[in-house]
Amino acid sequence: MNKEVQRIDLNNYVQTGEGGTSLTYTHQTRHTMAKLFNLVNEAEMAEREFLTARAVFEMGVPTPEPLRLVTDGERRGVEYELISNKRSFTRIISQEPERLHEISLAFACMTRELHSTKVDTSRFTSIKERLCRFYQEKGDRVTEEYKARALAFIDKAPDADTCLHGDLHIGNVITNGQHNYWIDLEQFSYGVPEWDLGWMWTICNHIDGQRSNFILHLTPEMLKAHWSIFIVAYLGTDDQATIGQYTKRLMAYYAVRLPYMLDLLVQGRLPKEALQQLPKVIG
Repeated sequence: MNKEVQRIDLNNYVQTGEGGTSLTYTHQTRHTMAKLFNLVNEAEMAEREFLTARAVFEMGVPTPEPLRLVTDGERRGVEYELISNKRSFTRIISQEPERLHEISLAFACMTRELHSTKVDTSRFTSIKERLCRFYQEKGDRVTEEYKARALAFIDKAPDADTCLHGDLHIGNVITNGQHNYWIDLEQFSYGVPEWDLGWMWTICNHIDGQRSNFILHLTPEMLKAHWSIFIVAYLGTDDQATIGQYTKRLMAYYAVRLPYMLDLLVQGRLPKEALQQLPKVIG
């Protein structure tokens, strides 16, 4: 696999998208799209996304084909096959809110299929290994109690050889109306589904209005409604006691992953109050 970073001229591209960590540019004559990161660790992020997305594409998971590593001279990124006439699931809901239920069900179906797909474990890093490495190398991001509880939880958590998206939320699916595609696969790994669902739960239930509108084009109320539809379809039950018990299980997975994701996405740390409260959630 060619990891050479190739220079692109943005005069040949038109900016067509903006997200929390990157900008996207569509080529004016070729059927490609460049995604350029705006993070401090952009070079590392770009290479990891390219290699991971390439491996995911080759195993048959529906995702746009990653073509090459690129730079505009300042930022690093990945050039992908362009999916014509695409919209994200969140963009559809924001423009056609009456389709919230339909799109949430489609997302639940895709997620269940992804979580039942086995991976070649020689090509990917398990979520447990990735989190262990974070706490061992960057344990100063949290308290000693937090670190100890997180590592103990990771050690006891079940193993699985099935797919995890790694940044699971409804904004990370695009569609052209005929086919649906997973995107933003830089954190793809494998393990039990609760690692993905714990992260999705916090995005749907705790993201603030400004970020939800900027990143996902949805209000917090719409995200909460989406979660309520999704979890019923994903679990295959509308029994509220069962859903409540399962959601409670997700809290520890969420609490263990949160410091890692904050460090990855915004080089941030948990506030003092969260550092004191979340270890109790982990157990």
